[in-house]
Amino acid sequence: MRRSVETSAHWGTYLVDVEDGQVVGVRAHAGDEVAPAAGNVVGAHRHRSRVARPAVRRAWLERGPGPDPDRGAPDQAYVEVSWEVALDLVARELDRVRTDHGNQAIYGGSYGWGSAGRLHHAQSQLHGFLNGIGGYVRSVNDYSRGASLVLLPHLVGAQAAAELRTRPASWPQIAEHTELLVTFGGLRRSNTWTVPGGQSRHDGLERAAHASRTTRVVSLSAQRDDVDDAAEWIGVMPGTDVAVQLALVQVLIADGLADEAFLERYTSGAERVREYVLGHRDGVPKTPEWAEAISRAPAERVRALAHEMAAARTLVNVVYALQRGERGEQPVFGGLTLAAHLGQIGLPGGGFTHGLGSMGDYGLGRRSGPLPTFEQGVDPVDDYIPCARIGDLLREPGTELPYDGRTLRLPEIRLAYWAGGNPFHHHQDLQSLTRALGRLDTFVVNETHWTPTAKHADIVLPVASSLEREDLAAGPGDTRLRVSRRATAPFAQAREELWIFGRLAERLGADHDHGLDAHAWLERLYEAWRERPDAPDAPPFAEFWSAGGVDLPAEAYPDPVFAEFRADPVGHPLQTPSGLIELWSQTIADAGHGDVAPHAEWREPSRWWRAPQTAEYDLHLLCNQPGHRLHSQLDMGAASRSTKVAGREPIRLSPADTENRGLRDGDVVRVVSAWGSLLAGVVVNDALLDGVAQMHTGAWYDPSAPEIASCVHGNVNVLTPDHPTSTLTQATSGAHVLVRVERYDGPLPPVRAHEPPVFAAGAD
Repeated sequence: MRRSVETSAHWGTYLVDVEDGQVVGVRAHAGDEVAPAAGNVVGAHRHRSRVARPAVRRAWLERGPGPDPDRGAPDQAYVEVSWEVALDLVARELDRVRTDHGNQAIYGGSYGWGSAGRLHHAQSQLHGFLNGIGGYVRSVNDYSRGASLVLLPHLVGAQAAAELRTRPASWPQIAEHTELLVTFGGLRRSNTWTVPGGQSRHDGLERAAHASRTTRVVSLSAQRDDVDDAAEWIGVMPGTDVAVQLALVQVLIADGLADEAFLERYTSGAERVREYVLGHRDGVPKTPEWAEAISRAPAERVRALAHEMAAARTLVNVVYALQRGERGEQPVFGGLTLAAHLGQIGLPGGGFTHGLGSMGDYGLGRRSGPLPTFEQGVDPVDDYIPCARIGDLLREPGTELPYDGRTLRLPEIRLAYWAGGNPFHHHQDLQSLTRALGRLDTFVVNETHWTPTAKHADIVLPVASSLEREDLAAGPGDTRLRVSRRATAPFAQAREELWIFGRLAERLGADHDHGLDAHAWLERLYEAWRERPDAPDAPPFAEFWSAGGVDLPAEAYPDPVFAEFRADPVGHPLQTPSGLIELWSQTIADAGHGDVAPHAEWREPSRWWRAPQTAEYDLHLLCNQPGHRLHSQLDMGAASRSTKVAGREPIRLSPADTENRGLRDGDVVRVVSAWGSLLAGVVVNDALLDGVAQMHTGAWYDPSAPEIASCVHGNVNVLTPDHPTSTLTQATSGAHVLVRVERYDGPLPPVRAHEPPVFAAGAD
């Protein structure tokens, strides 16, 4: 018997076709589209890489907790055990660590996009459980915006920085008011599929498409296809965007186009920026010719663009990807500085925005109302790290980490518990990460599949996928709170994390689930939300569940960020020391971070196209997010497999770079950086600047043939260093790296990334 079930993921709500207990198809709702990532669902749902039963790494089971340099080695065997044994082992180890070393020796991982549901949200479940047993060392910020999350509050205040995410210039405002949208880093349509929590309908795609028909778009990027064909493309080498931004500012000042009245009334530090860009301090005017030598962006086109921006209602956009690089805060700083000199911040459709084209809910133009939430409680442990510094935490306990004007002392972590995420996708220098994980006494992972993270764990607990459980779903700015129904029974012995943490809590003298099953918890969350004074008028739970959802108010916000500030900067000051937009930050200057200037500044990075090491590594590799899967999720699915070349992740090269290396479409190459190597398949594409290569992140890590390459499947994170953006922000700098590409003519090793580990015989 065939039936259809509505369910949700971070890339949307969709219909799953089920026949005889198997998922056989995925479809969009009427009037909507199904995301490309949906093509991965059918093949991945019952893939052989699913975690079927609780499993323990044999070496850990035999020797007990303790550091192990072999943790994560490809030949590590696992022993499958009963749930009772697995839960006893985890509970006993958690209790040993908290008793002998304190809860500050436990790290609660779970950075990731594991579930779109309001209840079965892996991070909330894990952190709520750990808080209930005494706390854990947590992470702050995220990999997507780690640099700008720290920087922007210094420049525009905490509230305005938050509103740049929740109340930015919207697609409807852009369509109505913006004459010129200048975007640094492109404006990728594929990113607009994805929203934390998913959305009932992909209307962001429609709004973006409408805006692109009414607004002229100029994209400054290393890739022409970062935007649609209607946009103008100005090629800019990776990591050099701030030089172009400064050159645009220089033209505005030198040609008398800067809005001096705006700078005087609404900003602080503009005179210092003027001194810098005109070269009064270092004797180097930051002209378009100066910027061309750095960025390869044509000087005359940059000069003309400055005039065009001054003559039109202009919105300056900086995508998230640009701040995921060395000194990644600089293009954000530079974009805001450029917008301030145009004087349009706070006007409808003008000014500055950060993240347009990076997320599906960004720019929808709707306020987010309250949503049902599984409360995590309060963490009794004070220690934390910026999330991208997990390697430092594990490798260098007891050392000090400068961060945002303060100093963090890194505690010694004995046990890490990860759920709903894959650090082998997010993090850099995977060989170093493996060594860092080897320092733990114990690594526990909840997973649906045998991901690279699961294969590095000591204890792996199988969890039900989002298709195997009931939930509530809604994303920011959504128009409907939806029922996400269970499509099939859980695979093998997989369990919901609510149940897992409930049973662990019982063993540790705590209470996580309060004796309620998942359906009762959904009713509890819904009714608590419905009783809030700011909640919409909603029916009782039974009616809601039967109807499949309830509409949410779709309140549009009429004004962009800074509108009130622009109208009255005295009555509505920003939360900065001056109350103004700080183009020169005394706070940053006083913090003493020698690698970050208190104003937007060009400083040569160590990894760029003119660096000395280009004699050996002569291509600048861009590592960006894929459009055919969400991060690394379901990489074994059909949509993800369809892009592989000889079973490897593809690398795009320009025709000139391909010809210069004697390569052609379909060749397998070895890509080498100073930190590692991988095998990839060549795709020739003329959308790239010469000297630039591009690979998507998200290929599952496969170190099974280290004599050939660090990863034979094409995980770019073996190439990128685990270096922070700066000592101010301590975010990831993994968006690009210098590499060389060489033909690989040897025997192709099999890809084992999606295979389960070896299982050894064992007894409970």
